[in-house]
Amino acid sequence: MFKQDEQFAHELDQQDELKHFKNEFYINDNHIYMDGNSLGLMSKRAEQSLHNVTEAWKNYAIGGWMSGDHPWFYLSEDLGKRIAPLVGGKPEEVIVTGSTTTNLHQLVSSFYQPEEGRTKILADELNFPSDIYALQSQLKLHGYDPDEHLVRVKSRDGRTIEEDDIIAAMTDDVALVILPTVLYRSGQLLNIEKLTKAAHERGIPIGFDGCHSVGVIPHNFHNAGVDFAYWCHYKYVNSGPGGVAGLFVHEKHFGKTPGLTGWFGSDKEKQFDMEHTFTPAEDAGAYQIGTPHVLSVAPLIGSLELFEEAGIENIREKSLHKTGYLMYLVEEFLGDYGFTIGNPKEDERRGGHVCLEHDEAASICKALKDYDVTPDFRSPNVIRLAPVAFYVTYHDVYRTVQILKEIMENKIYKKYKNERDVIA
Repeated sequence: MFKQDEQFAHELDQQDELKHFKNEFYINDNHIYMDGNSLGLMSKRAEQSLHNVTEAWKNYAIGGWMSGDHPWFYLSEDLGKRIAPLVGGKPEEVIVTGSTTTNLHQLVSSFYQPEEGRTKILADELNFPSDIYALQSQLKLHGYDPDEHLVRVKSRDGRTIEEDDIIAAMTDDVALVILPTVLYRSGQLLNIEKLTKAAHERGIPIGFDGCHSVGVIPHNFHNAGVDFAYWCHYKYVNSGPGGVAGLFVHEKHFGKTPGLTGWFGSDKEKQFDMEHTFTPAEDAGAYQIGTPHVLSVAPLIGSLELFEEAGIENIREKSLHKTGYLMYLVEEFLGDYGFTIGNPKEDERRGGHVCLEHDEAASICKALKDYDVTPDFRSPNVIRLAPVAFYVTYHDVYRTVQILKEIMENKIYKKYKNERDVIA
């Protein structure tokens, strides 16, 4: 399927039907950016849409809420409709709002309904820390000890979580399940349909953190029956640092009053009545709390154009092919240097990045940066490399592995301390 020689990488690039999208992004031709799973690059479309929104502010002032190409009053709903195809939700089930963790707090406040004998929240021990902090604080707000009431499913190998182990932990005392779609270190893609079916058979609502999958993996949240999901847009969706996040709530829960209410969750026709009785929107818009962060959401307008043109299924196909190519090159060229591929190799279990484990991971990442390659380090020993479909070429993948080989062969990594910088 794959070949070792450099010419083969060039041939793959020539055959790539999505290759023209790299021209849409700001990146130096000599730089290889393998960290789109942490922060996506700026696209020219995102820059333009940000400019357009600031122009609307300049030209319309407060009139921008109802005037211009993208009236701010409806912007969160309009973008939710455009995000919906990426997550497999109905347009009314998706809203662009908040941040990942504030949306998690909102959703747990809404769906965690402890009762006698059923008080625990089920998560996993490999989850991203921010999710765990939020779950711990929600339990404390209900008067429960997180050490007792937050159940974290153990990993058998320190990298992945077995779905059967999660299902076995869905006991009668569990009131809510919160899981990642993709584990942030190893890149394991969980079987969302299987887990959702198992949770519902036991009468437990289930939600997913899609931060490491939305924009690189097609989802089917509605048909799978997922109760809710939440995610950021600044990774694979390229909306910019601190970009506004998104959430999904299945239509079967419409009419439920959110746990945390605020005026932008109001029915749009009632919002400016200024009554002290909250009339929630009849869809996912009810889960908004405060006024939209218009300037932070603006880049998403342009970024989504690229997804609409490329198609998420095509993006996933290319992502799988490129991560497969990267793993092949690692095994061919780096087999003698102590690297272990920590992500699942099966397509159906793999996200958008490759997890390389090495005892000197932090120092290797520093060496890569000095070779004009941007990787991503995760403690204690993980190098994450994301060959993003939009702007990382097959030749970039080939060059990255050859640079890694030079770093290891000449022991260049030994020049650096094997510890992370302030930001990894």
